[in-house]
Amino acid sequence: MREMTERNKKLRLLYGAAFLVLMAVETLIALYVHDKVIRPYVGDMLVVLVVYCFVRIFVPVKVRLMPLYVFLFAACVEVLQYFDLVTLLGLSGSRFARIVLGSVFDVKDLACYAAGCLLLCVWERRPSVPREL
Repeated sequence: MREMTERNKKLRLLYGAAFLVLMAVETLIALYVHDKVIRPYVGDMLVVLVVYCFVRIFVPVKVRLMPLYVFLFAACVEVLQYFDLVTLLGLSGSRFARIVLGSVFDVKDLACYAAGCLLLCVWERRPSVPREL
């Protein structure tokens, strides 16, 4: 098994911290923001960043197509909403399941996921900081 480098350990901690912060923001948005912009659009854009950071905790090295994989995952979850997955699983009475899995299919959500993944592509292509710093 490949030995984990010090850089990978730091990246895992960085992405773990980013995951926790973004998850807290998402939770606050879900609980307290009931507007027509932040919750439906920014919240959906941020959710792909949350998933990305979570995955990067376990895969700290850059994966060129990771933003695409995150988008495909989010799109699959959205399509499952079209088929009413929460009800199919017998969880329609669970508010938590409805929030996490979603309960309403919306094409605009796919556009928000795509926008979030475009931000991830920009993030992935940023110039890296020299190691001496």
